[in-house]
Amino acid sequence: MKIRVGFGFDVHRLKEGEELWLGGVLIPHIKGTVAHSDGDVLIHAICDALLGAANLRDIGFHFPDTSSDFKGIDSKELLKKVIILLDEKNWQVENIDCTLCLEKPKINPHITNMMETLAPILKTDIDAVSIKATTNEQIGFVGREEGVTAYAVALLKSK
Repeated sequence: MKIRVGFGFDVHRLKEGEELWLGGVLIPHIKGTVAHSDGDVLIHAICDALLGAANLRDIGFHFPDTSSDFKGIDSKELLKKVIILLDEKNWQVENIDCTLCLEKPKINPHITNMMETLAPILKTDIDAVSIKATTNEQIGFVGREEGVTAYAVALLKSK
């Protein structure tokens, strides 16, 4: 059995009146992400971690923001496509570990829903999907509530 580790990162601006999708879940908030897709930074970071572990480039390579095919797309659909790419290369997800960084809203009440949403798409158990959240202690663009970032690490194993 072979194993591989990948790392992913994503960032999006926040703007009033936009929707806030995180981990495949619509989070009620006055601000949401500005993006070509639905702007789900958590799923985008997971996609990059998975693609990186499999040496399949990055999310922008597979789903460019210059393509109208991906305008407004649900990021869960992008993650499903990434899993298909992994399947074709005989990789499967062993686990992921993610961190969201934003000041507001509080993410803890939504984490279980995110895990339950992502685990079936990743074809893994819910206990293999770790999601954490933190603030930026009011420092920088995240601290000023101008943006949101997400980090993800993925462990793949060969089938």
